[in-house]
Amino acid sequence: MPTFCAPDGTRLAYRTHGTGDPVLCLPGGPADSAYLGDLGGLSAHRRLIVPDLRGTGRSAVPEDPAGYRCDRLVDDVEALRGHLGLPVTDLLAHCAGANIAAQYAARFPHRVRRLALITPSTRAVGIETSWENRRELAQLRRGEPWFPAAYAALEAIGAGKGGDVDGIAPFFYGRWDDRARRHHEAGRPGNPEAVARFGAEGAFDPEATRAALAAFAGPVLVLAGEFDLNSPPRSAAEFAGLFPDASLVVQPGAGHSPWIDDADRFVAAASAFLG
Repeated sequence: MPTFCAPDGTRLAYRTHGTGDPVLCLPGGPADSAYLGDLGGLSAHRRLIVPDLRGTGRSAVPEDPAGYRCDRLVDDVEALRGHLGLPVTDLLAHCAGANIAAQYAARFPHRVRRLALITPSTRAVGIETSWENRRELAQLRRGEPWFPAAYAALEAIGAGKGGDVDGIAPFFYGRWDDRARRHHEAGRPGNPEAVARFGAEGAFDPEATRAALAAFAGPVLVLAGEFDLNSPPRSAAEFAGLFPDASLVVQPGAGHSPWIDDADRFVAAASAFLG
């Protein structure tokens, strides 16, 4: 597995899938990037460069834990771009990785040709999703056999009673089958400190990021899953509205990992945008 050196000396690893024009693919953080696979076959169209964020997968743990902060990870992306010798790059990000990508596009707009945000987290731009919206989406699944237990877990979390986070996992997939269960396990974060420090104080400056993205000239794709409680279509639409040239795609029947729910539909949308 190839590696590169981050600005603070941390040795970081990355995976490569496919051939052709590269696109940097940022995983939802902080989890082993293996859960992305080749994004449902997108590697047949582009060469996917998928880094393991620091302290995850095969990447080293930083000496300074403050290096886990989201805004610090932007420098790792820039270091990877330089390592690959790319004057500009297409950038794709999933879930929490969109917080890194948005800040990267804000700080290095001249380095980003196209930006694809897949079921994005919106913390970096200060967009909040109400529990009412999540409940509305959850009710769309009330005919599923797993619904009563999963909805009870959702209500417990929404009421601040803790609750079983794994219990709401079925809401993040279009089909809660064996493949979805395996994928959920593969994407489970394995570094609690990296998770805790990702959004630490100072990690986000929504006002500055939104102002910078309002001037971002490149085309943007925001792709949401119809049933995704984590990154609902309503929040994704608001995110898309921050850019001068953005298109919103809502994938029918999909949850938080649309390449798992319908790989062909996801690849068609992503490859059409990326070229």
